[in-house]
Amino acid sequence: MKIVLVTGANRGMGWQTGCELSAGGCRVYFGTRGPGVSGEPVKNATGKASWLTIDVSDSESILKASQWLAQRETALDVLINNSGIYPDQKHSITSISRDQLVATFQTNTFGPIEVTQAVLGLLKKSKAARIINVSSGYGRIDGLSADVPSYCLSKLALNGVTLMLAEKLKAHRIAVNSVDPGWVRTDMGGSNATRSVAEGAAGIVWLASQAPHELTGRFFRDGRELGW
Repeated sequence: MKIVLVTGANRGMGWQTGCELSAGGCRVYFGTRGPGVSGEPVKNATGKASWLTIDVSDSESILKASQWLAQRETALDVLINNSGIYPDQKHSITSISRDQLVATFQTNTFGPIEVTQAVLGLLKKSKAARIINVSSGYGRIDGLSADVPSYCLSKLALNGVTLMLAEKLKAHRIAVNSVDPGWVRTDMGGSNATRSVAEGAAGIVWLASQAPHELTGRFFRDGRELGW
């Protein structure tokens, strides 16, 4: 049974991804900033599932979560860095504050780095671990928008993190990839988005469970490789 940790899993794509992987037979830890709704992961999935409290913008929370997980599991097969914020409404690159840039990077970029570091010992104990960084088309060089400054820059940097981790962890048989779920109808994406939650999650589930393990240091959408 694969052991999976999904951050930002209380709703939206994180929730959908966790439920699909659990239904496929994985033991899934649904990472949330606050307590989850008791019983929901188990009730909505046929595999095993549990809540795990983790705020990826807070170092102490990450440490406590990783210690809690290490007390229950001997290895981690899949880490899905899904947590993210999109705070750029009414901002542009000429008006956004330094404080807002820092806050966005804390969740969207620094969080995935620190979570990976915290559970790396467990990932190394897996025979074929995977790290999936949920990025965005806004993180591509040709997708950058001056009117979505902190989100674009944080996802661009996250893609850089993917490349660095892939290089560093290849010797440990840990595949590291970025995924663009597209514009999805979630609280973040809004009701006008063009894709359903299930459509957005499909590419993440594929990377977690079906993609050839030798694929690493790449960027995907719907199972197809994208340019950076």
